[in-house]
Amino acid sequence: MASILAYERHLPPLPHFSPSTSIASLTFAPLYLSLPLLADLLRTTSRRLISATKKRSVSTMANEEENVKQKLSKLFEVALKVTVPSVVDVEPLVAACTGKFGDYQCNNAMGLWSKIKGKETEFKGPPAVGQAIMRNLPQSDIIESCSVAGPGFVNVKLSRNWMAQSIQRMLIDGIDAWAPRLPVRRAVVDFSSPNIAKEMHVGHLRSTIIGDTIARMLEFSRVEVLRRNHVGDWGTQFGMLIEFLFEKFSNWEDANEAAIGDLQEFYKESKKRFDSDPDFKERAQKAVVRLQGGEQKYRKAWTQICEISRNEFNRVYQRLGVQLEEKGESFYNPYIPAVLEELTSKNLVEDSQGARVIFLEGFNIPLIVVKSDGGYNYASTDLAAIWYRLNEEKAEWMIYVTDVGQQQHFDMVFKAAKRAGWLSTDDNAYPKASHVGFGLVLGDDKKRFRTRSSEVVRLADLLDEAKSRCKTTLIERGKGDEWTEEELEQTAEAIGYGAVKYADLKSNRLTNYTFSFDQMLNDKGNTAVYLQYAHARICSIIRKSGKDIEELKSMGAIVLDHADERALGLHLLQFSEVVEEACTNLLPNVLCEYLYNLSEFFTTFYSNCQVVGSAEETSRLLLCEATATVMRKCFYLLGIIPVYKI
Repeated sequence: MASILAYERHLPPLPHFSPSTSIASLTFAPLYLSLPLLADLLRTTSRRLISATKKRSVSTMANEEENVKQKLSKLFEVALKVTVPSVVDVEPLVAACTGKFGDYQCNNAMGLWSKIKGKETEFKGPPAVGQAIMRNLPQSDIIESCSVAGPGFVNVKLSRNWMAQSIQRMLIDGIDAWAPRLPVRRAVVDFSSPNIAKEMHVGHLRSTIIGDTIARMLEFSRVEVLRRNHVGDWGTQFGMLIEFLFEKFSNWEDANEAAIGDLQEFYKESKKRFDSDPDFKERAQKAVVRLQGGEQKYRKAWTQICEISRNEFNRVYQRLGVQLEEKGESFYNPYIPAVLEELTSKNLVEDSQGARVIFLEGFNIPLIVVKSDGGYNYASTDLAAIWYRLNEEKAEWMIYVTDVGQQQHFDMVFKAAKRAGWLSTDDNAYPKASHVGFGLVLGDDKKRFRTRSSEVVRLADLLDEAKSRCKTTLIERGKGDEWTEEELEQTAEAIGYGAVKYADLKSNRLTNYTFSFDQMLNDKGNTAVYLQYAHARICSIIRKSGKDIEELKSMGAIVLDHADERALGLHLLQFSEVVEEACTNLLPNVLCEYLYNLSEFFTTFYSNCQVVGSAEETSRLLLCEATATVMRKCFYLLGIIPVYKI
């Protein structure tokens, strides 16, 4: 790692940083206004005042919290109604574009032409429809110019003044003013979900990281998120664990975490006894019956084992900065009989070969909800969980983050819930359930990532390795002599854990990805380390200017006269719609791509636009601050702690 980033010594403890923390709060240099700075402030403020006196139009009277795409869609909605009043319920097709003709594009002309072609109409083709749509756009201070290209594509170029003012407002009001608004109030995100008595391994990494990021993006979008950890805390394996606990410890009630030791080894030992000793196996099977029957001794032993395992999970979650509320399989168990009774009353459940099943169209196997031995299974538990989340927790959207191998299971469970009338049959309507599948974590050999002894990689060991590598590099660079041990530890954790998270999140979750410390800790290319470096560089620019950013926010104004200033400003303004897209499609990699592109836009801007000491210093420092603010929010949504100084 060619460069390592460090926190400023005077920063407060890392967990208390807000993503919207301004650079001004990190510096204490007084501001003495020079004559050139005063002149710059007067010039930019004058422009802002002149712009503010312009007549307010349709767009400025709209909700200021709408993103650019939403604002333009409203304008085009008006234009479409005027252009083709005979065609009702036309949804504006507005999208950002990368062409030289504009910033956004409305693509309705061809679709409208197919509907009105052959009827009495004044138009002679899609280009004419596009021209009419453009003419009928309401006057708006959002738009600088429009043009029509090809088969009626209406290209829109945004107003520089409006763009600058919008970014300025964000700096004053805070980044939360750019939070998207989703058509859902409460969602359940079901993620991580390890099994009790088994350690979290690399297989739990993707569910935990992806689920946390989805929850963070939804929370930022003003959705109330119920973060649920559906741990595997019920089932036949607890019989052998309980019996082994009784056998190994005469005073089993006093057997704490220290006494039991490695719970994973405890599980392996009990499984070995279960497979090799018929008497032990019989006792274990009876223990399951007693546990499920509610016998106090067995319930207490079960609780004891769960608590030890839970403590191990929580240590990993704390390191990753992940918040979860546990509601495991056992929680939903009491609801299963009533749920199955309701499904049976709706004629969904049938008897088949001694089991009770639900036959579903489109699947060649039934969904088994009661096994032939009378026991419940994953399907019965998941149906009970859906019922509970809809009726008791009042969730509108349930999101399940598991590997792609469970796709069919959830497809069948969701379809059964739709047949029961619990979920909407329209996938775009609420209440609904979504499965967020993800691929495997692979090693260099393109097989499942494992240790050299073919064991699964423990998640705690993986995090230790990431932190250790970063700490070693920091010490090699002399930071061990400059920083306290606490600063060294915190910086190594921030870089190491952030690198692991970003390497996972930047890829489309449906694909497998190869785990490589060398790649993820590289400071070049699309890595968290590179992005941390980019953020620290922006912070350094602002610090070295000696200016008080908070004062500049209130006295100065942003101007986007240079092409690279404008390109950076446009990308900043698209942050809200990118988060909305990532939420809607449940794809964190969309946000990662935006963040990386933002750093690239800033690099181009900084290469071609002098900041400190230029006539445009105030405006460009504010652009730097806006970029850093958006980057920090992206980091936060990805669960990454930013660093502020190289």
